[in-house]
Amino acid sequence: MKIACLSGKGGAGKTLVAVNLAAAAGRATYLDCDVEEPNGRLFWKPQGIRTTVVHSLLPEFDAAACTGCKKCVEFCRFHALMYIREKPTVFPEVCHSCGGCQLVCPAGAVTETEKPVGRLEVGTRGDVRVVTGILNPGEASGIPVIREVLKQAEGLTVIDCPPGSACSVMESIMDADLCILVAEPTAFGFHNFQMVYQLASLLGRRCGVVINKEDAPYVPLEDFCRERGLEILARIPYDPELAALAADGKLVWEKHAGAREIFSGLLQKIGGGA
Repeated sequence: MKIACLSGKGGAGKTLVAVNLAAAAGRATYLDCDVEEPNGRLFWKPQGIRTTVVHSLLPEFDAAACTGCKKCVEFCRFHALMYIREKPTVFPEVCHSCGGCQLVCPAGAVTETEKPVGRLEVGTRGDVRVVTGILNPGEASGIPVIREVLKQAEGLTVIDCPPGSACSVMESIMDADLCILVAEPTAFGFHNFQMVYQLASLLGRRCGVVINKEDAPYVPLEDFCRERGLEILARIPYDPELAALAADGKLVWEKHAGAREIFSGLLQKIGGGA
C-alpha cells in the first residue's frame, strides 16, 4: 500500500504526519520526495546510510552527422532545443530527458549523456526504511530524483510529497493508493488545500483529510469536506508541546501519548494497522 501525504503549502504538517504515520506502522518504508528541502531524515536519524548518485540524460549532438533538418527542435514540446549557428543547442534547465529528439533524428546524430542532478540516501531506523531524495543546488527540476525515490517503494510505503500542487507533486502521487491531504484550519490553509485536492481529484486518487493545528472547527473546510464526501481521518490539536517536540526533531508518536493515539487511530482507519 502506498500512502502519499501532501499539502497545498509548506508548514501545514505533511512531514509531521508522514514520519509519525510510518513510525506508528512499525514496519514501513518512508520516502522523502520533497527533494528540494528534504527534512524527514531530521526526525528519523537513519543508520547505515547508502548513497547513490542520480543522473538525468541530456542529448548530445554529432555536428558532422547532423543534416540540419530541425526535426528534433520541432519535436521538443518543452522548447529545450534551438537551432543556432547551424547546429542544435540544448538548454539543460528545461530538458525533460524524454529521449524524443534521439528517436526522431533521421541521421542518428543524437546520443545521450549523463548529468548528475542529485542523490539518494537509503538508511534504516528500526524496521523503517528511510529513503531520502536530495536535489543538487541549482537544478531546475527534481523529477529525476523523485522517480528514483519512488522506485524504492516496498511494503507499506509512506510518501512525503513536496508542498504545493506543481509537477513534482503530481509525479509523487501518480501511483498512490491513498492521498492524505494535510490542512491548516485557516483561510490561507484552506485556499491551498483546495488546490491540492483538485490535483489529486484530476488524477483519480482516493483522498482523506488530516486537519493539523486545530483549536476550533474551521467551518468552510468542514463544509467542503462534507459536501465532497471527504473523510476527516484525524484531527491534530494546536498543542505547544507537540510543536516543541517536532521542532526538536522528535517523533511525536514516541514521545506524546495523545499523538500516539492519533496516529495509531489514523493507521487503523486507512487499513495499515494490524
